[in-house]
Amino acid sequence: PLRYISKLRALVKHEAEKNKSQWKTMGPAKVAVPSPNDFLQKHSKEPKLAPRKIEQDGYKSLPLSVPQRTYRPVIQIKKNFIKKNAVAVITGEPKKPRPFCVDTRQGDKYLLEPSGLVPKYIKKKNYGVTPKYVTRRNEEMKREEEEREARALEELKKKAMKCLSEEERTNILKALKKNWEELNRAFQGLPVLTDTRYKKLHKEELELKLKQLEHDIDAIEKHKDVYIAN
Repeated sequence: PLRYISKLRALVKHEAEKNKSQWKTMGPAKVAVPSPNDFLQKHSKEPKLAPRKIEQDGYKSLPLSVPQRTYRPVIQIKKNFIKKNAVAVITGEPKKPRPFCVDTRQGDKYLLEPSGLVPKYIKKKNYGVTPKYVTRRNEEMKREEEEREARALEELKKKAMKCLSEEERTNILKALKKNWEELNRAFQGLPVLTDTRYKKLHKEELELKLKQLEHDIDAIEKHKDVYIAN
């Protein structure tokens, strides 16, 4: 079969040649040579000022301005500064001497106010007042302590023992007394002669149970509030 040839071959070749430019890598064949008369002159690149206008006969025209109707010229009043200064000195308050502190026999002195010996800090309005950040910190610590105590109290309440009500205490006391009566009846029904080991052990067991019941009954009757651990 014949080799496949695309129909757009000529179009692609034309587009590829159209996008190429002459002397793309080597530059143009001829370059315009600058003229010898266009050489760089001195001060040619410095900015040039506008030409100065020549005034006619040294007269400079001033802009005309008409004063407004409300304009009042300032009238200078002559003042007697000597008399004014004398009156100010006579009527003014005398200067107070600056306090000094002398600390040597030779008379070395220094200003008293910046020395720290003048109690001016205790006369401030906020002297002795607790700073706001300290008050805020104390409130935060107090609130945290209250929250911690509340959590601890809640934990103690969860782990606390249960207190029996009066009705439950009465019912338990009745049940203990009933058990004691049954065990006492069984103990009274034992044979007088305990010649076997089983009879001895059974009698000892009944005596221990009776003693334990008597102790529990006595403890419940003696104390009104009875707590039971979970």
